[in-house]
Amino acid sequence: MVQSRPDPSDLQRARQARLVAIVLAATMVLWMGAQWLGGKLGLETRFVFLFDLAAIAAFVWVLVVTYQIWRGRRG
Repeated sequence: MVQSRPDPSDLQRARQARLVAIVLAATMVLWMGAQWLGGKLGLETRFVFLFDLAAIAAFVWVLVVTYQIWRGRRG
C-alpha cells in the first residue's frame, strides 16, 4: 500500500487547529483560576475585569483563526 504525503496546506491548517485548541483550553483554565484566585485574595473588581478582558481577547483570536481555517478548507 502506497501512502501519499499530506498536502502542505493541510499540515498548516492542522498546526493552526492544534494551536487554537491549546489557546482555548489554556485560556479557560487560566481564566477560571484567575477568577477563583481573585475571589480568595479579595482583589478589586477592576483587576478581575482585566482577567475577563484578556480572556475575551483570546476568545476573539480563537474565533478569527477558526474562521480562517474554515475558509481555507472551503477554498
